[in-house]
Amino acid sequence: MNLILDFGNTLQKLAVFSNKKLLLKETFNNLDEEKLSAFIALHGPLQSSILSSVTNHPAGLEDILRLSTRLTVFSSETPVPLKNMYLTPETLGNDRLAAAAGAWSLFPGRNVLSIDAGTCITFDLITGNAEYLGGAISPGIRMRFQALHTFTGKLPLIEPADEAGLIGRSTKESLLSGVINGVIEEITGVTARYQQHYSDLVILITGGDYEFLHKKLKINIFAAPNLVLTGLNEILDYNDQPG
Repeated sequence: MNLILDFGNTLQKLAVFSNKKLLLKETFNNLDEEKLSAFIALHGPLQSSILSSVTNHPAGLEDILRLSTRLTVFSSETPVPLKNMYLTPETLGNDRLAAAAGAWSLFPGRNVLSIDAGTCITFDLITGNAEYLGGAISPGIRMRFQALHTFTGKLPLIEPADEAGLIGRSTKESLLSGVINGVIEEITGVTARYQQHYSDLVILITGGDYEFLHKKLKINIFAAPNLVLTGLNEILDYNDQPG
């Protein structure tokens, strides 16, 4: 069985896969050595592991993983089952490349656009020839609310809400209208432009806000909540192959 560790900007995720099937997943706000050891003791034995981090993580985690599994620390040097066409691979976020690998594993031979709606909103394109081309990064929903609050004198900090009408009749309603409708229009418009260039495009959405946005987007889009974990498992399997 494979152990997947995904350290995002906000949360940390642990997942166990067997024969490409996700068996379980747990999410943490502060994963440390004690919690990891308890997880392995409860769900082991585990043969291989991969650690992906877009932020700092406790150094002791790697020691624990090396003692109990064959560890792969995911970096720009790690072989992946895609041809990476990104011009600066050393600056590419692990989560973006992992999502691309996951998208390719779900729809091999197809042009796929992966949208990760989390702290940031990222767009990543994988061609039917298994080429990762890159994409775009923009602020996520909460980052937009935070920016409006931080860089103005009086705008309040609010939370996302389903009620985001076109015309805001209060400051809160106006913020909701601007941010939520702006994100929806951005995703709709960007995906339409991709579709003009890539035929038979499959569109996936993942990330912390995927469920909130999926029901609001009026486009043909597949929800893939575990896309990054799936991609990391694919990368781990790819590196575990003999030879």
